[in-house]
Amino acid sequence: MSVHRAALCRGPYGGEGDQADGTDCSDPAVFEVARHDLPPLRVCPVHLGPSLLMASRVLWPPEIRLIGRL
Repeated sequence: MSVHRAALCRGPYGGEGDQADGTDCSDPAVFEVARHDLPPLRVCPVHLGPSLLMASRVLWPPEIRLIGRL
């Protein structure tokens, strides 16, 4: 878990690079949401639910992994 300790939340949309709109959350990521053909989306507890509904290419049923602690 220490590898991801410095990871910041990328929710709820999971944009990468120039498409990073809506990813200005400065909270630490606690969960990883698996996505098809994209890296896992690291999110905080607040953005976990919205990311499952709005992020691109989220697997269904969702695969969620705990990567940190509050």
